[in-house]
Amino acid sequence: MSDAISWKKQNLISIEHLSVTEINTIFSLARAYKKATDSGQSKFNALEGKTVVNLFLEPSTRTRLAFEIASKRLSADSITISGVASSLSKGESLKDTAHNIVALGADIIIMRHSSSGSSEYLSRTIKTPIINAGDGSHAHPTQALLDAFTLMERLGDVKKKKVTILGDILFSRVARSNIHCLQKLGAHVTLAGPNTLVPKAFEAMGVRVSHNLKEALEDADAIMLLRIQHERQTSTHFPSISEYKTSFGLNERRAHWIKPNAIIMHPGPINRGVEIDSKLADSANSVILEQVKNGVFVRMAILHLCHSAYNKCKIKLPK
Repeated sequence: MSDAISWKKQNLISIEHLSVTEINTIFSLARAYKKATDSGQSKFNALEGKTVVNLFLEPSTRTRLAFEIASKRLSADSITISGVASSLSKGESLKDTAHNIVALGADIIIMRHSSSGSSEYLSRTIKTPIINAGDGSHAHPTQALLDAFTLMERLGDVKKKKVTILGDILFSRVARSNIHCLQKLGAHVTLAGPNTLVPKAFEAMGVRVSHNLKEALEDADAIMLLRIQHERQTSTHFPSISEYKTSFGLNERRAHWIKPNAIIMHPGPINRGVEIDSKLADSANSVILEQVKNGVFVRMAILHLCHSAYNKCKIKLPK
């Protein structure tokens, strides 16, 4: 075992709350878990005897499963509660639901909620560690962390690298968290898409905004595609899916605009043939499945770190 890791945060609510040192600490532990797993180790005892509750009040596949797998690999019991299966559907408040979950013995709560700020609110309501698995259009910190981790595996470093995020930026918590994370790590971020979904107001975050797709793609070291989030839109922000595909979909013709070694990313779920053609999603440039795989290791690291901070335990890297 190596020297202990320094970590003091029991909650993970947003990227803004993390320093570069803390981001790198997460990556160091995730890297160690990945190396040990690739060497054949399938179980670790960091959360042995503990109970992790996934309170997912919005639909999810990748994030929910990644947290469940991460919890079980750390030897914790993992329980998932959906919105329709909880008393919230009967009118119970989020506060009361959380207090009941804690009373039943939860050691960590992972929450996905449609309201921005819900995870922050809960972290101030109960003492049990809270990990934000997505809150409204506000933040999705674990997705941004696994995206940056994947980029660093491929590029070695993201400092001064150019990353273009293409698609529905306006309603995307993934985009917001990635902007904060990538900028903290020194990357140059460009946002691209129709002006209704990528308003110039985003420039206040220190990013470049482009509505010229060729310009946004041709100098990018990595391209992150985002789907159109109809569930968060209250009005039409472009004439049709077909028109979006025609103007901003990444297809084989537009692939000639990107660097030969440019990385293609997508947090999922993918709408094949809309934001990206299947051939590109499955190409050698694509790291989409690597993102999914790395999501387990990054979340293992986060669970371990937050639980250890709450219990004031020493944290050591696995061999």
